[in-house]
Amino acid sequence: MNLITAEAAIVGAGPIGIEMAVALKKAGVNYLHFDARQIGYTISWFAPQTRFFSSNERIAIAGVPLQTWDQNKATREEYLAYLRRVVLQYELKINTYEPVVGITRDADGFMLDTAPRGGAMKYRVKNIIFCTGGTDRARRLNVPGEDLPHVSHYFQDPHTYFQKRLLVVGGKNSAVEAALRCYHAGANVSISYRREQLNQSSIKYWLLPEINGLVAANKIRGLFNTQPIEFTPSHVRFHKMDSSDTFEEPFDFVLLLTGYEADMSLLKKANVQLRGDCELPAYNESTMQTNIPGIYVAGCAVGGTQDKYSVFLENCHVHVPRIVAAIKGQAPPGVEAPEYLRPET
Repeated sequence: MNLITAEAAIVGAGPIGIEMAVALKKAGVNYLHFDARQIGYTISWFAPQTRFFSSNERIAIAGVPLQTWDQNKATREEYLAYLRRVVLQYELKINTYEPVVGITRDADGFMLDTAPRGGAMKYRVKNIIFCTGGTDRARRLNVPGEDLPHVSHYFQDPHTYFQKRLLVVGGKNSAVEAALRCYHAGANVSISYRREQLNQSSIKYWLLPEINGLVAANKIRGLFNTQPIEFTPSHVRFHKMDSSDTFEEPFDFVLLLTGYEADMSLLKKANVQLRGDCELPAYNESTMQTNIPGIYVAGCAVGGTQDKYSVFLENCHVHVPRIVAAIKGQAPPGVEAPEYLRPET
C-alpha cells in the first residue's frame, strides 16, 4: 500500500475545519481532512429547529453568505444545509467517519493513524491543524443513575416530553431554552439550578423575562439551591445547597444541560502543552502554532475545556488566515514578515 502524503492535515470538520479547508485549497496547499463523524456533528445533535444565538453574518464561513428564508437567525437545519452547500461549492474532500487515533512525530513531520470502518490507515503530513471544537462531549455530574435510559445530556425533540414530568438541570441558555420549548410543547417542567436564582448575565435577554415570568407563576417549577445527587428509574434525589438536607421528587425524564467540553485527548497524544484545569493549549496567537512545531490549533479548541465560554465560532474566523500564512511561510496577516521570511532581492 502506497503511503498517502500531504503538506497538512485538518482534524475536525465543523465550521472552522471547513473554513480552514477552503482557505488551504485557495492557497494551493495540498491537504487531507478527517473527522470522526459527519461534518458539523455537534450541531447535528441540537434539537429540531434550534436557532443559533449568533447572527448569520457572524457564523458564515469562507466568504459564503448565510441567508435564511425569514431573515432570522439560522436554525440547526438551515446551518447544516449551509455547511453541506459550502463543501459542495468548493468540492472539498473530507474523510468523514475516519477518526485519527494516533500521531507520531519524526524528522520528516508526522505520521497519522486513522481507524475508518474499512480498516486502519496511515498518512504522512508535515503539519496538523486541530479544529476539533469545544463541545465534543457532555460535562458529566458523575452521580449514580446518570446513565439511565430516561436521563440524557442531549435535548432532542420537545415532543418527547409531552404531558410528562420533565426535570431540566442547569441554569444557562441551553437549559432555559429547553425548559421553555418543552413547556410550550405541553410538558410538566421543573428546572433545577444550584444557585438562588437564574443568573441574568448568563442568559440571553430574550429568554430571561419569559423564564422568570413562568417560574414566578409556577408554570415552570423552579428548584433553586438544589443539586441532583442520584437518579433512579422513577425519582431524583436532590441536595439542598444551603443546608445538609436531601429530598426526592418523581420525574419521567431528566435533561442534564450542564454544558459540554472539548476532547483534548488527541492534543495530548501529540504532546501539545495543556495548561490548567481547562487544559488550555499553548500556542502563538500570531500563527496559532502550538509548542510542537507543525501543530496548530483553530476554532474553539483553543479554549480547552472552557467552563465559562469565551471562545465561540464567531470570534475564531481570524485563526484561519494566520495558519495559512504560517504554513506558507508568510507573515501573519497585518504583521510585517521577519527578515528570514522576506524574499531575496
